[in-house]
Amino acid sequence: MKRILGLLSLFFLLIFGVAGCQEKGAVTSKTTAPKNPEVILATTTSTVDTGLLDQLKPEFEQKTGYKLKIVAVGTGQALKMGEKGEADVLLTHAPKDEEALVAKGYVIDRQPVMHNDFILVGPKNDPAGVKSAKDLNEALKRIYEKKALFISRGDDSGTDKKEKSLWKTAGLNPKGQPWYKEAGVGMGACLQLASEKQGYSLTDRGTYLAYKGKIDLAIVREKDPGLINYYHVMLVNPQKYPKVNYEGAKKFAEFLLSPEVQKEIGEFKKNLYGQSLFIPDAQK
Repeated sequence: MKRILGLLSLFFLLIFGVAGCQEKGAVTSKTTAPKNPEVILATTTSTVDTGLLDQLKPEFEQKTGYKLKIVAVGTGQALKMGEKGEADVLLTHAPKDEEALVAKGYVIDRQPVMHNDFILVGPKNDPAGVKSAKDLNEALKRIYEKKALFISRGDDSGTDKKEKSLWKTAGLNPKGQPWYKEAGVGMGACLQLASEKQGYSLTDRGTYLAYKGKIDLAIVREKDPGLINYYHVMLVNPQKYPKVNYEGAKKFAEFLLSPEVQKEIGEFKKNLYGQSLFIPDAQK
């Protein structure tokens, strides 16, 4: 009798063991990588310099099975990559240029993701007297007239485009002036150069906060009208470029715009700096 009971126990163990293996196999199949797993994201350097994408990338990959390849360049270059079909999804901050690309049909489904603001930084002793200027136009005029060193991104990025537009609004053209240096580098490197040379520069607040402990620069102008810095996500149009990973791009956009990730963006490094590097926009 004991032998029969032992055989029955072994039989049931085998049955349930096989069922368990099958169930585990089903779970594994759900997390299998997609047929086209690589998603190419062309983005501005500020999303990398701040560390935001370093945090979001592994979360996206774990949740979806896709692998995110980040190409961090100036926004101008990122938009050109989209126009040429060299990326699947874009995350940039040059609204007018983005709208032009949408109008031409190169990108679709443009959605707001987040914003921060631009600030003018410079030496702590503020040799051009920028802080006491009545407005941003006068601040730039003081830099221009005093020939104070100004370090420009000079890389056709969203920040570079914004800076050029601010000079134009002020009725000034600093290009070619010996005190106006176009660095041709990303935001973090530009801030480090401005700190080393003790010059002025325009930056997004997020990158400045991320680099604040590494540089010797102070905020000399902030919260002037027109300095809001909007970021949008958009997909490269698969009808123009059938080889792009549209499904993967769509998954990344959905991930960025999800309530959970939007909350995470708003809380990103907030405890460290006492303020948000980015304000989420998708749920507004």
